[in-house]
Amino acid sequence: MQLEQIHNTDLEVIENKEYENAFKNHALFTKYKNKEVIALNKQYFDISFDYLSKFHLNYEIIYLDNVSYETLYNKFLEHRTDKEMTKVQQEQENSSFIDEEFNVSEFLKVGSDILTTQDSAPIIKFVNSLFYQAIKKNASDIHIEMHEYKAEVRYRIDGVLTKHLELDKNIMALVISRIKVISNLDISEKRVPQDGRTQIKLAKENLDIRVSILPTFYGERVVMRILMQSENIVALKDLGFNAELTNNLENLARNAYGMILVTGPTGSGKSTTLHSLLRQIVSNEKNIITIEDPVEYKSNDISQIQVNSKVGLTFETGLRSILRQDPDIIMLGEIRDSASAKMSIQAALTGHLLFSTLHTNRAPAAITRLIDMGVEKFLISSSLLAVLAQRLVRKLCTCKEIDTSLQSYKAFDINKNTTIYKAVGCNNCNHTGYQGRVAIAELFTLNDDIKEYLKSDVDDNILMQKAIENNMIPLDKQLKDMITEGKTSVAEAIRIGIK
Repeated sequence: MQLEQIHNTDLEVIENKEYENAFKNHALFTKYKNKEVIALNKQYFDISFDYLSKFHLNYEIIYLDNVSYETLYNKFLEHRTDKEMTKVQQEQENSSFIDEEFNVSEFLKVGSDILTTQDSAPIIKFVNSLFYQAIKKNASDIHIEMHEYKAEVRYRIDGVLTKHLELDKNIMALVISRIKVISNLDISEKRVPQDGRTQIKLAKENLDIRVSILPTFYGERVVMRILMQSENIVALKDLGFNAELTNNLENLARNAYGMILVTGPTGSGKSTTLHSLLRQIVSNEKNIITIEDPVEYKSNDISQIQVNSKVGLTFETGLRSILRQDPDIIMLGEIRDSASAKMSIQAALTGHLLFSTLHTNRAPAAITRLIDMGVEKFLISSSLLAVLAQRLVRKLCTCKEIDTSLQSYKAFDINKNTTIYKAVGCNNCNHTGYQGRVAIAELFTLNDDIKEYLKSDVDDNILMQKAIENNMIPLDKQLKDMITEGKTSVAEAIRIGIK
């Protein structure tokens, strides 16, 4: 037996009839110098040699340092996960999603044993079930949070966080380590934030998962965003906007140049709307390039650039490079500062159609926001075509009840003879009272009257008044209509933050 310390992390998993049992005893079959060998680590010598002594295996044994061994061990975990997920995938073709109660209860039964055993299969299965249950519940994000005495998993469903389960902190630490492994993150680093990405396969479709890990006082916090593929993005007409607004957007997107902005708070569906617009106008005759942070919807029909500030690739530098690529249409993920605002205006003025987002509450406020960023008013009137401000509103479940509260009627000045509803909660809506969301939006287009007004001092209130005079239906009116039609509640409208 040769015992040589190896400092090499580029080793592969070798699968043979013994590799599963050997792996459980920390003896890893791998290839070194074109030979199949067994890799060990000194901290597991007792377990490994006890196992190997029971067999007559004709393999050379090598000794890996801690980092190399841990890297190879993680590769074995990945290999097992791939096999397990393939098995689950085959089971899914003949049944529905993994049963939530079965997985959670089974995991909790073995949870206390996980802390003393080297078999991490339950952890792997549990992490997989977190993804499957998130998809089943149509969640957009998975949150894992550490508290003083417990850990908690929450799903963001229809824009609101709902509790999924609680676990022991020590067990959740193992779950987070597993998430780091599949996201190619450093499992030993717990002091600084880390960002990664992983991919899962569900019903023969690959789903991208964006992972963010943040160290907090009681432990690491994980947020996983489930990203869609571009082919799954709904068409513009299916977003929920009224027919007139949808037609106006389609007409605006046919312009050869100019700038169209989509505004709203985080989670209001801005990126989805922009990609729906791009999907509407994509063709072989047009060169479409995007720069995003990060790329949320992968597409084969457009060229996508991801911001990387570590190497100096920002929105500003990326946009400057895009302009040298002969683009017809540009999508800028967000106008964040004066430099990106001015460059976007210049791009729109020089024969490019540019889409971007801006963080403002209402559509007309985008004008004053650009002015605050240092953009001249005459440049805004020459380049800006329209601003779309949008929100995603949760729809009441059929379990809704009549709302008789006087405060609810006063909040939106609703006639007392009108029947309005409030959320209750049932099994169908996961006891939230709401099921699904619908998009509402106000479209502010720059006509000659508004362009003339931009020559004087600009006020948000006057801009809003002029927009309404120009047939823009404001968000608060649309919310009030949804309340009186029984589609949503006053509480949800207040949460949206328009009134």
